[in-house]
Amino acid sequence: MPVTVAMYEKSLEVIGARLAALDLDIRVIPFDRNGMFRIDGVPTPPGEVDVDYLWLSTHLNADGATPAAFDLALACRSLAVLQTFNAGLDHPFYRTAADRGIRICNSSAQGVAIAEYVLAQVLSVLHPVELQRRQQRDRVWKVTPFREIAQTHWLIVGFGAIGSELATRVKTFGATTTVVRRRPAVSASVDRAGVTADLPALLPDADIIVIACALTEETAGMVDASFLAAVRPGAILVNIARGGLVDDDALMAALDDGRLETAVLDVFHEEPLPRDNPLWSHPRVRLTPHTSFAGNGGPARWEQLFLDNIARYVRGEPLDREVDPADI
Repeated sequence: MPVTVAMYEKSLEVIGARLAALDLDIRVIPFDRNGMFRIDGVPTPPGEVDVDYLWLSTHLNADGATPAAFDLALACRSLAVLQTFNAGLDHPFYRTAADRGIRICNSSAQGVAIAEYVLAQVLSVLHPVELQRRQQRDRVWKVTPFREIAQTHWLIVGFGAIGSELATRVKTFGATTTVVRRRPAVSASVDRAGVTADLPALLPDADIIVIACALTEETAGMVDASFLAAVRPGAILVNIARGGLVDDDALMAALDDGRLETAVLDVFHEEPLPRDNPLWSHPRVRLTPHTSFAGNGGPARWEQLFLDNIARYVRGEPLDREVDPADI
């Protein structure tokens, strides 16, 4: 029996030819933005369909069809494997799917883009680029000292695809790297490693702290007053994970008293961030609208991850990026 593969109809338009070229024993069934399958041109409700492998691609977001796709996945008569464009699986949908025994693969496609975003933002803090532009405008010939990344110590909290891509790039600059991960192992890009319980001892050494871990019951609000009290004065905090990891009141207090030099924030408790939120105007905050993933190489990586994984599934091989249900 061929493997039944389901995907959004626009995703099939984009990837159909490359998928066919793999010559896999599969049957592809598309679904529309309303959460209905189209089988041989006939609209079919998901409750009548058994799916082996469902791909939730980024094309869903462009049409605002992700909620309908979530509903479709849970309404299928059966579903074996779900591959998603998300790196973080904190949406309740994923817990529900895992509880039903659905195998879930998340995405590593964002890692390169987010790592570059972090470097760009941190460099813009360490280097006086705006001052240099003003001096150019005013024809001022004056040296502008800056901090070198090579002289900094980075603490990366979370060492999945994003954390590892970032550590590799930071290490290339010659910085010292410490990571917090489930199992405290070092590597070529990691000088020191610890677990969450080690944070109070690790924070005082860090010049740049990057929050890149999953949002779970254990990590929610982890960047709180006690966390920030342990931070070295003048540190830079970057959050590219989830807004719920940070206590905003504690963050504002740490910025106001100068303990944190700068907070780079790409994620928030509420998105879009309300226009009256004080983070918009705080002089020590660099704020972007959940855009760190938006590198031009992302779409190709998302698509290739799907093509590689569906081939693995058909051949009965281990899947890339399969997540342990206990970690959701």
